[in-house]
Amino acid sequence: MKRYRTRRPVGALLALTAAGGLLLTGCAGGGDASGGTKDTAVDSRGGGPAPVPAPDRPRGEGGQRHGGGTATGEAGESGDSREVAPDPGRLSTFALDVDTASYGYARRTLAEGRLPDPSTVRPEEFVNSFRQDYDRPDGDGFTVTVDGARTEEEDWSLVRVGLATRSAGQEGERPPAALTFVIDISGSMAEPGRLDLAKESLGTMTDRLRDDDSVALVTFSDEAETVLPMTRLGDRRGRVHDAIDSLEPTDSTNLGAGVETGYDTAVEGRREGATNRVVLVSDALANTGDTDADAILERIADERREHGITLFGVGVGSDYGDALMERLADKGDGHTAYVSDTEDAREVFCEQLPRHVELTARDAKAQVAFDPETVAEFRLVGYDNRRLADDDFRDDRVDGGEVGPGHTVTALYAVRVRPGADGHLATATVRWLDPRTRAPHEESGDVETGALAGSVWDADHGLRVTAAAAYFADALRAPYGDEGAPYEGALPGAPRLGELADRTDALADRTEDPDVGRLAEAVRQADRLS
Repeated sequence: MKRYRTRRPVGALLALTAAGGLLLTGCAGGGDASGGTKDTAVDSRGGGPAPVPAPDRPRGEGGQRHGGGTATGEAGESGDSREVAPDPGRLSTFALDVDTASYGYARRTLAEGRLPDPSTVRPEEFVNSFRQDYDRPDGDGFTVTVDGARTEEEDWSLVRVGLATRSAGQEGERPPAALTFVIDISGSMAEPGRLDLAKESLGTMTDRLRDDDSVALVTFSDEAETVLPMTRLGDRRGRVHDAIDSLEPTDSTNLGAGVETGYDTAVEGRREGATNRVVLVSDALANTGDTDADAILERIADERREHGITLFGVGVGSDYGDALMERLADKGDGHTAYVSDTEDAREVFCEQLPRHVELTARDAKAQVAFDPETVAEFRLVGYDNRRLADDDFRDDRVDGGEVGPGHTVTALYAVRVRPGADGHLATATVRWLDPRTRAPHEESGDVETGALAGSVWDADHGLRVTAAAAYFADALRAPYGDEGAPYEGALPGAPRLGELADRTDALADRTEDPDVGRLAEAVRQADRLS
C-alpha cells in the first residue's frame, strides 16, 4: 500500500510564527497521542498548496452550495453521514475535530451492560481515539497523508486522510500555564467515578505542574464559587491541595453559572505570556439556571473573543450530558474528552490536556477534492456537525477547529471508484491560521487509485484500526436488525460485530496494542447486547 504526501508551493512563502511548546510534564509514559499519537517529522513551512479549484459542476439545484461530505457534498436533513445522493459532487469540507469523548462514553456504557444511545455516537471521535504514525512537521502547521484500501464490497474503498501537527515540546520549552478548573460538585457528582476521580486527577496534576504554572479552582452546584483564585504554584501546592480536598457534592447543577464564573476567574487571573485555559469537569447534567449551550456561551462570548481563552471539557459519570458538553466545547473553541477510571484520567490529564492547552493552529479546516474521472461517489464518515460549505474553506471568518502539538486528526471516506479507473483519486488540503499572527497557511496531499490495490484488512496497522473503529461506530449508530442483516446505509464491506471483534482481537494480539484490545472487548460487549 502506497502513501502519498506532497507540498504544492505558491508564488510567495507564507509567513509562519512558531508558537511556544507547552507540555504539562511529569506524567509517566506521556507521549504524542491523539488518544495518543506518535511520529517523526517533515517540515511543512515551505509554503502552501495551490488553491483547490472550484467545482466544475453546478452547486446543486436551486443554487444551493454543497456543504461537505456525502456524494453531493452535503448531509441530508437528518445530518446522517450514511446518506448518499445519486449525483456525486466533488468537494468535501469540514472543520477539524480532535474530540474523543464519544468513544470513551460508549465504552463506559457498554461495560455497564447497555448499548449507547445512537445520538451520542460520533464516528470521528472513535477514529481519533487511536494512535497513528503519520509523518510530522518540524514546525507549526500540518503534514497531510492520504492512503486507502479496498473493502469487501465491489468497487468500494476506504480512503483515509491523516493530518499531523509537530511533536509536543519538552520540559523548559513551554511558556507557563494558567489553568482555571471549573468543577461540578452537584449531587449527581457523588456517584463513584465522578467527583472522587476528578479530585484524584487534580491532585496528581498539582504535583506535576511546574513552579511557574498557576491554577485557579471554581466550583458550582446551584451556585458558583471561586474556591481558589489564580495561584502561582511555587511553594503554594499545599494551598491548592487543601482546596481540592475540600470539594464535596452538594445540590443541583447550575452549569451556566459555573462556566460564567470560571471565565470571570480566568480573565481576572489572566497572565501575560502564559497559556490561559478553562477546564470544565462535569457530568453536564444541567438542571438549574441556563441549560442551553448557546445561552451559556453567549454570557462569556466577550471573554472568549477578547482574550482567546478556550474551553476543554472533561466528561464523567455513567449518566452524562454528552450533547451539552460537546456543544459547549464546539462553540467554546475547545475540545472534549471522557474519563471513566484512573487510566482514563491519567490519559486525559497527563497526555491530552497538554495538547489541548497550547494551540499550534486556529480555525483549522480540511477540504478534499475527489477526481470525477475516477470517483463515482463518496461519503465522509462522521463529522456530521462539523461540515462546512465549500466556499467557507478559505473564508477565515468561518470558525474551524483548534489544534495543538502532538495531535493527529483522521478523516475516513467511503469511496466508490469507477470500474477500470486509473490515476489521480483525490487531493486533501488543510488550511489553518497561525495562533499569534492569524496568517493563513495551507498544506496538501494526493492519493492515486493505485493506493487502493490491497484489502483494508491487509493494510498497515493504523488503517486497519481506523477501519475497525469506524465500522464499530457505524454499527452502534444503527444496530443490526433481528435477521442479522446489515442496516441500510452501512459502511461498505461492514462485517458483523462478531467478525469485527475477531479481527480486532487478532490485530491486538499481533501488535500487542492494549488500546486495540480494549476496542475488541467493546465490540464483543456490543455484539452480546445486540
